[in-house]
Amino acid sequence: MSQQVNEDAASFAPEDISTIRRIRLIASVVMVIAIAFLVGLGSGYLTWGQDDTAETEQKNELAALYEQVNPKDGFALPVSYGDLGPRLIESGVIDYDAFAVIYTNSGNPLSETQTEILKYGSDEQTVISAENAHFLLNYFWAVGLANRNPILTDGPIVQNSGGQIERFASTGGWTLATKPITELYASMDLILLTSEQQQRVEEVAAAVYRPCCNNPTIFPDCNHGMAMLGLLELMASQGASTDEMFEAAKYVNAFWFPQQNLETALYLKSNQNLEFKDADARLVASAGFSSGSGFAATHQQLQSRGLLPQAPNQGGSCAN
Repeated sequence: MSQQVNEDAASFAPEDISTIRRIRLIASVVMVIAIAFLVGLGSGYLTWGQDDTAETEQKNELAALYEQVNPKDGFALPVSYGDLGPRLIESGVIDYDAFAVIYTNSGNPLSETQTEILKYGSDEQTVISAENAHFLLNYFWAVGLANRNPILTDGPIVQNSGGQIERFASTGGWTLATKPITELYASMDLILLTSEQQQRVEEVAAAVYRPCCNNPTIFPDCNHGMAMLGLLELMASQGASTDEMFEAAKYVNAFWFPQQNLETALYLKSNQNLEFKDADARLVASAGFSSGSGFAATHQQLQSRGLLPQAPNQGGSCAN
């Protein structure tokens, strides 16, 4: 190669030889840059492909985790509705028209089945799902609010009311009645419990929390707490064990608070290699995970590690 260059150069003037050398130098530099660019592009493509694959895997894992938290087929509760719906309407605890408007205005009107549950009652097993979680929240809110039980007549609600029972979100916040809340609160013998069943309710209610506050269900000062109380009372009256009641609370809370429970599931999976479906219901529903401060601590840990999934928004607020 060097021989050919010298022979070619012999036919050119010195200034031409200098020009040729500069051209060849520039060409060499351009070639090096091009090769470097192509190598970089190739490695970038490989990295992008790897990142894209990892992201897809993460999304799939998160979707599988969410299916555990909010199963698409719902979670069957060992309880039936009975005749509570019509009794609540007849007594004025539920104003059917006002109740129905809530769902019509939200774009998710009451289904034929839900209308029958309210107007005529139902012996069908209760199944909570993403589609009916809001309906069950308000339904069991009314049940818990109206049922006469020592938890309401002698418990923390009364003890912290200062003589104004309507001052809580779970009491004054119930706007779907035809009578004043002071007339309706703990006014009906909807669910009669034996002493053993009452003990079960109190045991579970004292240990089941919700992430909107730091109070257990036995202090039902918001709609979620009052609704959970109503559900636990109904379950106990129909023979549910404490284990079944805790398991129900775990999944009902998960449908009412999907984002918070998805984060709990991710925390359990990443920290303890524990699947949400296998996690002890008492642990998941405890103050450590399901209270306001417990969830905040979980959230903070996930945030510090860059792990914050987003679940569909379907949880109820402390309003109808």
